[in-house]
Amino acid sequence: MAKFKGKAIVKGVAIGKIFFYSKDKGQVRREKPADLEAEKARYEAAKETALEQLGEIYEKALKEVGEENAAIFEVHQMLLADDDFNDSVINIIETENVNAEYAVARTGDNLSDMFAAMEDEYFKARAADMKDISERVLNVLMGGGNDNAPKEPVILIAEDLAPSETVQMDKANLLSFVTRLGSSNSHTAILARNMDIPALIGVDIEKEWAGKQGIVDGNKGILIIDPDEATLAEYEEKLEKQKEEKALLAALKGQEDVTLDGKHIKLYANIGGVGDVADVLKNDAKGIGLFRSEFLYLESDDFPTEEQQFEAYRKVAQMMAGKKVIIRTLDIGADKQVEYFNLGKEDNPALGYRAIRICLQQPDIFKTQLRALLRASAYGNIAIMYPMIISENEVMQIKEISRAVKAELKSEGIPFDENIEEGIMIETPAAAIISDKLAKLVDFFSIGTNDLTQYTLAVDRQNAKLESIADTHHEAVLRLIELVCKNAHAAGIWAGICGELGSDLELTERFMKMGVDELSVSSSRVLPVRKKIRESSTK
Repeated sequence: MAKFKGKAIVKGVAIGKIFFYSKDKGQVRREKPADLEAEKARYEAAKETALEQLGEIYEKALKEVGEENAAIFEVHQMLLADDDFNDSVINIIETENVNAEYAVARTGDNLSDMFAAMEDEYFKARAADMKDISERVLNVLMGGGNDNAPKEPVILIAEDLAPSETVQMDKANLLSFVTRLGSSNSHTAILARNMDIPALIGVDIEKEWAGKQGIVDGNKGILIIDPDEATLAEYEEKLEKQKEEKALLAALKGQEDVTLDGKHIKLYANIGGVGDVADVLKNDAKGIGLFRSEFLYLESDDFPTEEQQFEAYRKVAQMMAGKKVIIRTLDIGADKQVEYFNLGKEDNPALGYRAIRICLQQPDIFKTQLRALLRASAYGNIAIMYPMIISENEVMQIKEISRAVKAELKSEGIPFDENIEEGIMIETPAAAIISDKLAKLVDFFSIGTNDLTQYTLAVDRQNAKLESIADTHHEAVLRLIELVCKNAHAAGIWAGICGELGSDLELTERFMKMGVDELSVSSSRVLPVRKKIRESSTK
């Protein structure tokens, strides 16, 4: 028996046979083609096939992991269709008189290296995407398929996994996955959370483990190879308890989110688009606490129109049938770049021109979104939330623009909810510290703990090298959350959490005691959090 330490990105226990996932698709050889035009045509045909595959993967991901997580495959389609990639491949074929496979491999390596060398963490992450799309085209050119996918339930082990590889596998055959590379913020890690299977990263894997029995302990962050009888029996008992807990969680559907001493909590879900609403309803969330509207912008080649936005917001509001839907205005910038915004390169994008700063400096974009949001409010229980606030002045500017848009709609005879709630996200230390002043200007607070942690600790949350010090339980972060709740209640408004910490069961009871009124979490975490709320006390 041997134990190997890693970093857990999804908790839970899995027991099963080890399956080693190899990406060996054959060696790419440099060859001189007989006909350059025919070689370019081969590439074009392979590219079109790869684009079709990505479209199919997107549709599959949409059903399995929701619109927000499926969006990465639309990004892959855009990267593959981009002139930079295609011009490079064609240029290498023509100027070096080489085969398409070699040109694609060289292009993938060159662009991947270029992105990897960039300082900006968002662009660094594109390096893996370039590898993924070039390998996809190579696979088509070399006549490969995905025969290496597991055919039975296994613990899948790999150097790394591209999001497309994870989604294409039969979910029923994935008990867990373990990789050597990757970070807790990678696309694959996000997909694992949505699939709700135990997962580890940072494990020094070995091919020799293939076929052996393994145990993944996502609670302690360890992988056990060839467990002895006592260890196996111990974990089989844990697995049985895990199954029982899931069955008990299912029984919590329809139950109230109320603490032992009678405090009612609003337990909502986070979504990235219309396609995610099914999971919200399936997991019995009482509302939507964070609709990330920026995905309407990320998935478009140009600014989404008022009508396009209105249709998305209206549809979600109607599907939720009167339950609260809190929609965050666009949060573009930092790690969410959109080419047509022309934001330009910044030395510190996380501290730069993003979110509400764009809206206030480009009010036409902001007004279009506000018109769509307000119009949709006539069809359900919508609230609006503004991100990245640091001052009273920003809130006053927002209110002025909001009043103007409401007056405009009124004059046009367009109905909207005149009592619509408007709140702000508390995700900067500045906003937390002056929350007593901000509370007098808004209807609610929603604490974005991901950015609040990043800015409070001065730790880039996209940087895998800093994960060891990115302490989400840091007392400074928790004290700021408590301060925000105290100031909200003093002003007669509610305060919630919509960041990752909202689903951290180790903190649920402490949040209740702090006075947190609302928790908005991933749909798959609603029932576990409900269970914890019902076991907690504010006393």
